[in-house]
Amino acid sequence: VKLVESGGGLVQEGGSLRLSCAASGLVFKIYTAAWFRQAPGKDREFVAASRYRDRKTYYAPSVKGRFTISRDNDQNSVYLQMNNLQPEDTAVYYCAATGYNDYDRPYDYWGQGTQVTVSS
Repeated sequence: VKLVESGGGLVQEGGSLRLSCAASGLVFKIYTAAWFRQAPGKDREFVAASRYRDRKTYYAPSVKGRFTISRDNDQNSVYLQMNNLQPEDTAVYYCAATGYNDYDRPYDYWGQGTQVTVSS
């Protein structure tokens, strides 16, 4: 199983980025997919998730209204559209997948991460 993130980079405050995560080696449509992030010196934190059964989405309060998670099961991919980025969004972003039909359960698989840096 492999999850590969892409789309990170350097953006100015108020800008946008779209992260992608391509999954292989698993039947993606039966996994809840999520994005997490870890800023320097901080713990990894939940960002957003898409439940596999009904595609219900969940967001951390800090990103709600600015970030949108979506998935394409045919492409075995999950995306994170990030708008109005702020310097506090600077972090390494990871995608993850769990066989549970909920977002607050242990995750089975993780990507290697992609760096997002927001300059002020």
